[in-house]
Amino acid sequence: MPSQLLVPTPAGPGLAPRYRERPATPPRNPYLRLFALPGTRAFTAGNLIARLPAGMFGISAVLMISAAYGSYALAGAVSATGLAAGALTAPWIARLVDRHGQARVAVPATLLAVLGQLALLLCVRGHAPAWALFCAIALTATTPNTGGMSRARWAHLLRGDAAALHTANSFEQAADELCFMLGPVLAAVACSALFPEAGTLVAAVLLLTGVLLFAAQRSTEPPVAPRTTAGSPLRAPGMVPLLAVFLATGAVFGSMEVTALAFVDGPAAGPVLALQAAGSCAAGLLYGRARRTASLRLCLAAMTLLMAAPLLMARTGSLLALAAGLLLAGMATAPTMVTGMAVVQKLTPPSQLNEGMTLAVTALLAGVATGSATAGWTADHTPDPTLGFFLPVTAAALALGLCAATGVGRRARG
Repeated sequence: MPSQLLVPTPAGPGLAPRYRERPATPPRNPYLRLFALPGTRAFTAGNLIARLPAGMFGISAVLMISAAYGSYALAGAVSATGLAAGALTAPWIARLVDRHGQARVAVPATLLAVLGQLALLLCVRGHAPAWALFCAIALTATTPNTGGMSRARWAHLLRGDAAALHTANSFEQAADELCFMLGPVLAAVACSALFPEAGTLVAAVLLLTGVLLFAAQRSTEPPVAPRTTAGSPLRAPGMVPLLAVFLATGAVFGSMEVTALAFVDGPAAGPVLALQAAGSCAAGLLYGRARRTASLRLCLAAMTLLMAAPLLMARTGSLLALAAGLLLAGMATAPTMVTGMAVVQKLTPPSQLNEGMTLAVTALLAGVATGSATAGWTADHTPDPTLGFFLPVTAAALALGLCAATGVGRRARG
């Protein structure tokens, strides 16, 4: 509710003035208006702490396992197994969240995931057989989709206010980009400055702490919707074509990351690649202030165009030019993801919102894995390292074609 001001009104000669309540002028900045709502700062702070480890666990596992076993192949395989297991269980965890509430499901699910991370740490520390690492990482698959739960809270608090919800979704996407910029840096510093297992340990502590803080904010938690006979959100009209668009979009991100890493091939690769996330973060915050939103088709068209920038800049052979191209390409990411998630929210029944958004994230991660594998093969089997930059452009064009052919964005906007 807006804050109130007490203002005096005339009460006649010799009488004390009466007071009436008048709503305070709301802040002009749309982000300040969001966080003027009671409880939003608390749940956002907890969620950001819980979300930061998402960018830490992968690189921490690779650094930890490669240091102990001397094998990047084993480290990559274990990390990929964790991602695959998480993709399989994430919709199931999200369905439980929708049915029983965020606090009741997220806390025990996080405890189990943290135990899995600690088991992995102990296995590596004790130089256990390789099969034990795969078993331990599988336990981490219960990690809840913290970003989806935060978006669900905004959708509950801002129902009926499309402009404010757009701003909230833009903030959430910018927060995702920020966490994936800072997470790998924090993990690398912890592993190198302390001990190889430090990144995993710090990430586990942050995840548990953040989820506990987030779950404690019960005043903003969406109420559990009455159980219905509705099936999976996959049955919602337009959902399957939309997930296909997310799959192709994920391939854009996965192929761009691996191609850029292979092209730079050195310690500068991380900072250069981080510029793409920085461009996305900045664009997301600006997009959240926009009074009018673009269609998903228009966002994908812009992404297809901007993904050509790294390809053109890489052909100059200049690292600075490539960095500028990645910064420019990243500016299409957040608006596309914000608009896509808004479409998911429109297509999914409110009682299944967490599950619907988690399905979108799962499709996105599957696309990332596909794009990464394709870009890795291309980097190993083509003499020209710039050829891999054709992959993000192709994947973006495929996403645009799928969106145009199915009309999924138009159906949600109607």
